[in-house]
Amino acid sequence: MARYTGAVCRLCRREGQKLFLKGERCYSEKCSVGLRGYAPGQHGQGRKKSSEYGMQLRAKQTARRFYGVQENQFHHYFEIAERKQGITGDNLLRILESRLDNVVYRVGFASSRAEARQLVGHGHFEVNGSRVDIASYLLKAGDVVSICEKSRSSEKIKAVVEANGARPVPEWIDVDRDKLTAKVIALPTREQIEAPVDEQLIVEYYSK
Repeated sequence: MARYTGAVCRLCRREGQKLFLKGERCYSEKCSVGLRGYAPGQHGQGRKKSSEYGMQLRAKQTARRFYGVQENQFHHYFEIAERKQGITGDNLLRILESRLDNVVYRVGFASSRAEARQLVGHGHFEVNGSRVDIASYLLKAGDVVSICEKSRSSEKIKAVVEANGARPVPEWIDVDRDKLTAKVIALPTREQIEAPVDEQLIVEYYSK
């Protein structure tokens, strides 16, 4: 399945909540969810009747769009989560949170996950001293993410880091803004994951 290239604000409106897909715009008065808080399309303002399956589907789509993951890859993550010990829904969110592009976004080295994927793909980041250009790379406890030495002088990188310097950082990540590094202290618990996702509905969706 090809990656979605349309207007990302339509995705937030479809799910009826902010998915923070467009960086600073999501925090401003220009946010489409605030201006037009209904689904896109000519029938967007009509009455909604949601079945049990519909609620499960929306939960899965919300999580997939929030993290910017394609359908096949998301299903693959679910299968991994199902095989792990513990609660499947918690395992799934933990896997999604441990993606390199998500960590880059969470620590403020990018304004959105889409921008984080682009910066990672262009080779601006290292993990434990080795350059990694795969956005879906899964980090482990103890891994250190850093901006490549040659990229630190980039005006774009400097502007992005400065613009997001005040963003709260999850407690499971230790950030050194002077050295431009971020260390994964431990993989997050469910309580430490801020995501507009009902993971139990996702489990029910794939359990059918």
